[in-house]
Amino acid sequence: MNDEGAPAAGEPAVRHVRRRTDADLGACVQVLAEVHAQDGYPVNWPEHPCGWLSGPALLAAWVAELDGRIVGHVALSRSAADDAAPALWSSRGGAGRAAAAVVGRLFVAPAARGHGIGALLMARATREARERDLHPVLDVVASDASAVALYERLGWELLATVEQRWSPERTVTVHCYAAAG
Repeated sequence: MNDEGAPAAGEPAVRHVRRRTDADLGACVQVLAEVHAQDGYPVNWPEHPCGWLSGPALLAAWVAELDGRIVGHVALSRSAADDAAPALWSSRGGAGRAAAAVVGRLFVAPAARGHGIGALLMARATREARERDLHPVLDVVASDASAVALYERLGWELLATVEQRWSPERTVTVHCYAAAG
């Protein structure tokens, strides 16, 4: 380690995923702002970012740290009425929407990409869903090619591509996925 606590040249970065606390929200919003500026996620910047990350349907959320700094986030939530993936998954398998859990609010700081952070966060949220006897599903904006590539690399199944109305003037194309198994 160097004097700033970062790995010295040639040392591997230290990755860690842990449950998010309220004290983490400021750092999460800062990372989210970086992601929004570079990638346009979320498509519509929330009026209250902390509330957007926490939502009333939230079951659990985690942060990823790289060398002790928060660099990523993921959440697991109950299905909401406007979530397309739970309905699609439910109609295929015969289970009710309540048997699905929505993986969302996934983002990784641009400077921290390439360290497997997204895959670690997805694994943690998927494991939690399964521990709760829920099936993990998600919606992703079709134009987010890097997220789509991650989900497909992790073996998630594309259920359908649908149009969602996000405001009176905006319709967005989203891919709906379910975890394998």
